[in-house]
Amino acid sequence: MTERVKALREITYTKMHGLGNNYIYINQFEEQLPEEKLPQYAIEVSNLYTGIGSDGMILICPSELAEVKMRIFNKDGSEGKNCGNGLRCVAKYAYENGIVSAEKFAIETLGGIVQAEVHLKYDRVDTVTIDMGKPQWTRGSLPMSGESNDKVINESVQFEENVFHMTGVSMGNPHMVMFVDEIEAAPLTTAGPYFTDHEMFPESINVEFVEVVSDKEFHFRVWERGSGITQACGTGACAAVVAGVLNEKTSKGTEVTVHLAGGDLFITWAKDDHVWMTGPAVTITTGVFYSQG
Repeated sequence: MTERVKALREITYTKMHGLGNNYIYINQFEEQLPEEKLPQYAIEVSNLYTGIGSDGMILICPSELAEVKMRIFNKDGSEGKNCGNGLRCVAKYAYENGIVSAEKFAIETLGGIVQAEVHLKYDRVDTVTIDMGKPQWTRGSLPMSGESNDKVINESVQFEENVFHMTGVSMGNPHMVMFVDEIEAAPLTTAGPYFTDHEMFPESINVEFVEVVSDKEFHFRVWERGSGITQACGTGACAAVVAGVLNEKTSKGTEVTVHLAGGDLFITWAKDDHVWMTGPAVTITTGVFYSQG
């Protein structure tokens, strides 16, 4: 048994969640993982039955452009560009583990550099505000088939016998937002995978259904590319509010409470065009994972 354990790779991890959207976090300031093995590790740790169980794996890395860099791998091993809930957890980890000392700092992602601010309670990070930057809503920014400069606002799409109206928003990663009368009646489990892998989205897309309660309150559900249904999607909640403004369901500068399956996020598309997101970040557990690779 001792020889068998020695043959395995030990990976020290922290499991964290933002509104139930949970990932396995690896501190690459202290532990280097081989690049070619990263998709495999993400698949292994995410498996609920033979791994730890998560929506994916996030690496907290050194950066030449910011104080810290985030890399996100979905549970299927694919690498994502951005993750709002992941950003809040990275900010919490970086501050509480001494990677950064200031309460405001920058985080590099594949989708660009964002600004983070941690809010403390009893000397621990309770909530985090992220400046998610400026959204885009053209076909080329998603990407989506068609003329790259064309805006995607309230565009009709067919699913089975139903016609939905989508607005495409990129928050560093792509989202299609569809407004519905009743969130519980939205065909998330069927329309989600259908649109995620549709040929009009060559790099796949995240799918969101949104019910507007008022200009200050939305209900939200998501199917994430590479992960399926998750409890929360921070970038998706931001995209929902941007789509709400573009479709005149709310207005710029209004803080919208977005009710996700895992809890609430507070989103504002400010008048300077930046989208601001505030929400919690929670540490679940730490430990060592033994990989076959």
